Parts: sequence; structure tokens; C-alpha cells
Amino acid sequence: MDTQKNKARLLLSHATTLNLHTGNLVNRSRLKKKCPSSPSEELQDCIRATLSEWSAKINPTLENELPSVLDCTVSQATDAITPEEREELKVSVKLFMSGSDCSSIENAVDMACVSLGVSLLDSVIIAPPPLPEGESLTLEHLKPLWAVLECLVLNRKIAAIGTSDLDKALLEQLYNWAKVKPSSNQVNLASCCVMPPDLTAFAKEFDIQLLTHNDPKELISATSFQEAVQESTDDLQVADWGLEWVLRYSVIVKSRGIIKSKGYLVQANRSTQ
Repeated sequence: MDTQKNKARLLLSHATTLNLHTGNLVNRSRLKKKCPSSPSEELQDCIRATLSEWSAKINPTLENELPSVLDCTVSQATDAITPEEREELKVSVKLFMSGSDCSSIENAVDMACVSLGVSLLDSVIIAPPPLPEGESLTLEHLKPLWAVLECLVLNRKIAAIGTSDLDKALLEQLYNWAKVKPSSNQVNLASCCVMPPDLTAFAKEFDIQLLTHNDPKELISATSFQEAVQESTDDLQVADWGLEWVLRYSVIVKSRGIIKSKGYLVQANRSTQ
């Protein structure tokens, strides 16, 4: 007997701003006593803070039956960019995929644009979903993700697209195949203390910017996500929710090279019988 499955969506958004004088992250809903020591801890803190504030204001009727779209956006969580200041700001995004649904890319980009009040993101870096142990990333894994990004560039929703943790061989394969060429490639210096010479030479030849980062291969595990949700609310059946994607954005003042604000958008799905 076939059973129809309906998807419920959990959308979490929470922003942080950077104290330009001390460099400390300031959470909009509460001041932290100390900064998170890793991107994963920062994200978990944002999820906890968002859900805690949201659940304190939740309509009691939601406890019995959740709607198909559960929007857990804290009021004033993000500062929308005004048209007057848009030219002075650069909006950079890194999208961490948890699943293989490529339609999630457009969904995430649209949500980022709406949240920030912009029609175009200046740059988007894609982090493909984690692969099974022993399996290596190939061009075939990247093609469907990159094809969606190319469409978003052609539709003027993204200005430039980049990759994360590609070695020279894979970056060259993608560059040769792609219609819209990668403008950047992030390198994790935790596993590579010095930029590989062959990667540096290739990037220089084809005008690809090499950036560094300290993100783990999996920004947040399914277990850590469920723990963060469970600690923040008793009303969501946490085991039923599966993380779909995490989007981290940074709004940078071009003339000064400083971060004006940064934050996360998180989407999870739940299949119900």
C-alpha cells in the first residue's frame, strides 16, 4: 500500500553582527559571554537562540498541529539592506548542502535575497553535501549543482559563483566543463598549511581567487542539529526533522573591507505519514 508523504519545512534564521571595535560577535537576542570557538558552535548557538526566542512566543495551538511551513524567524533578526546603501555593500554567501536536491539551491538563494532585501547576491560559494566514507568528490557530483548556479547567474540572482576545497585537477575539470566559470575556490588551511603550487599557478592563470576558510567538511551533523533543536523547544518532534541546507551570509562594506553583519539561514524538512 502506497503512503503519501507530506513535507513540513522548518526555516530558521538568525543574524549576528560584528562589533567593529573589539571583534566580538554580538548576538541580537542576547550578548554572549564568550565567542564560539568554531563555525559549528556558532551555528548551533544561533539555532538555539532563534528557537528559544521563537518558542517563547509560539501560539499554543501550534503545539498540537504544526503547519506545513513553520517559519521560525526572529523579528529584527536581519537588517535589510536599503537601496541607498546597496552599492556600498557586498553580499557574500556560502551554501552548505546536506542533501542532493538541487532545487534547494534556488530556494536558499531566494530566501537569502528576501531576508536581506536584495535582488542579487554578489557571490555564492557552494559546499557539496558530504559523501559516504571512502568516496571522493568528482565532476559528476558537481555538475548538477553547478548547472543550477549557472542558471541563477544568467537570471541575475547571483553575480559570481565559486567552489570549496577543490584540488587543481578537479577545479580544472570544472573550469573546462562549465559555461559560467568559477570565480573563486576556498581552501581549508587546517588540512593544507600552504597553498599547493599547482593550484596556485592554475588559479593565477585563469583569474580564480583562492580564499581560505576553517569550516569543517560537515558544518553541523544531523545529531548536533537535533540536539540544538531539542535544547531549545519541547514542541518539535526533533527526530523527524532532517537538515536540508545551511546558508551563511556576510555583508561587507566594500570601501573599508569590514563585515557589517553576518548570519545564517537553515532549512530542515520533515516527512509525515
